Formats: sequence, structure tokens, C-alpha cells
Amino acid sequence: MRLPEPRGPLGDALARDLTTRSDLSVATRECAERLDAGPAGALTDDDLQLSLAVCYELHYRGFEGVPEDWEWNPELLRLRAGLERAHLTALRELVGEVAVTGDPIDQQLTALIAADDGPSLSAYMAKQGTLEQWREYLVLRSVYHLKEADPHTFAVPRLSGRAKAAMVEIQADEYGGGSAERMHSELFAGLMRDLGLDAGYGALWDDAPAVAFASVNTMSLFGLHRRWRGAALGHLAAVEMTSSEPSRRYSAGLRRLGFGERTTVFYDEHVEADAVHEQIASVDMCGSLVADEPELVPDVLFGAASSLAMDGLAAHHLLGAWGAGASGLRRRPALAA
Repeated sequence: MRLPEPRGPLGDALARDLTTRSDLSVATRECAERLDAGPAGALTDDDLQLSLAVCYELHYRGFEGVPEDWEWNPELLRLRAGLERAHLTALRELVGEVAVTGDPIDQQLTALIAADDGPSLSAYMAKQGTLEQWREYLVLRSVYHLKEADPHTFAVPRLSGRAKAAMVEIQADEYGGGSAERMHSELFAGLMRDLGLDAGYGALWDDAPAVAFASVNTMSLFGLHRRWRGAALGHLAAVEMTSSEPSRRYSAGLRRLGFGERTTVFYDEHVEADAVHEQIASVDMCGSLVADEPELVPDVLFGAASSLAMDGLAAHHLLGAWGAGASGLRRRPALAA
């Protein structure tokens, strides 16, 4: 993919460095230091979130015109660490205190999810979402779904035993069980194409708002740091435990607009798969992890709470914009031919 359009001084300086230099410029480091020093609002800061996403993307598929040596450049990793500090500070503030009890971890995860009172974007899309709003929603979610499973998969080599086997069982389904055309990322790409959107990897980054990147950056941060392996598993568990019923509603919303099974298959697949994954994720994966490492219980719950909080942030963003008669995107994407 091409480097996205910068959204501020850091992104502008970083893009110049990545394409013209072999190390970071003073200007880039100074911009990053200013963002690191003021984390308030970090989760909705376009410059910070896009710049962090660019740093992480070097560990995924990279960018045209950016040498692959940048992936492990020490100065860039130091810059990324500062952005991560700002992101984590804002994330902890958003999530708040997560209570830890003596109950089995699957019961604690269930209670955490039951207590979530965030807005239901899936209910809105099922009953009211217009075709244009559906396109906006897909643009926002494409930042994640076109690489679905990849951020969590980074955690696999950090695990062992039953927790590792359970995670691989879940991820194998995400990758289509060995069938490329059944990979969830490919099913989502087909959904995008059916609604007239460009489904190229990263093609719509310039249209997506900061909250889209904040959500994926949270997953990438958890997956790429061994220290946050518990949070990575808690995040994945929350995704699996909260996906089945919303996916049913999203599928209903598409059918209401006249789309058929070819288009709804992405959500239909999640209705079935995630109903099975729920127990594997909460009991086998998270349960096995904390049985071996009980000190990771708070991290598992923090990861799950972060997943819920980021979903809520995205829902508030879109529903707030639509309620005001505005677009939830930075700009409306051009429809594909």
C-alpha cells in the first residue's frame, strides 16, 4: 500500500523520513516528543493515531517506497514507544478501573461484558442504517477487517500449552481453515466490493477517522509486546464473546437493504464461528493462561475492557456524526467502478 496522507506535523515529518532517509530527522523526533507529552485526547488525535498505525504497519505489509530496514530501526522504535505511552495512558483513562474477583476468568469476562453499557451500533445498522451509512461503517471497519486476525496472531508465539493450542484453533477459523477465499478478511473484502467500495488493502485509510486506527493500534500494541500477552488474549476473548449476536443484526441490516447471502456471508460466518469460539476463548484460552500465570488476570480483563471501550468509542463517533446530519469519515470515499 502507499503511505497515507499525513494528518499533522508528525505524520508529515515521518513520511519524509521513511521515503528519503535512513534514520529519523530532528524534526520528526521533536514532533513525537510533543505528542508523547500531551496524551489527553490521544485516542482521537488523527496525527498521533495515524503515525502510530504507520509504525505498526511496517510489521505487517509495509509501504511502497519505504525500505524494509525501517521495521527495526532503533530510532523509529523509540519514537513508537513514546506514542504507545500516550495511547496507553488515554486507554487506561477511557477504560477506568477494572475490578478483579476470585471467580473463574470466564465468569469474570462474562460479567465484564454484561456490565458494558455502550451504544449498540449493530442495532442501529439493523433497523435504520442507510446505504451511505453502511459504506461509512465499512470504511471505518476496513482498517481492521482487511487484516482480521493478524494483530492477535502476533501473540501466538508468546504462549504455550493449552492456551496456545486454543488460540491457534480460533485463528485457524479466522484464516478460513486453509481456504484462502474463506478467510474472514477476504469475505469482508467481498462485502466491501458489493457495496461499491475499494477493497484494496489500506486503500481507504485516508478516509477513515482516528478511532478506526485507535482500535487496531490497541490490538497491535497488545500483540507485539510480550508484556501485554494477557491483554491480547483478553481482547480476543471479548471480540469472540460479543460478536455472534451483533453479526446477526448486521446481516439483518444488509438484507433489509436488499442484499443477499453473497453479501451477508461475512456476518453469517461470524454468527456461527464466534458462537463456538466463545467457550474456546474464555475457558480454554484465557482459562489456561491464567491457570499457569495467575498474575495475568488483571491484564486479561484490561484487554477485554479495552475491546469493549474501543467499540464504544467508534459507535459514539459514528452515531454522533449521523445524529448531527454529518459524515463519520474524514471524507466520503469515491465509489469503485
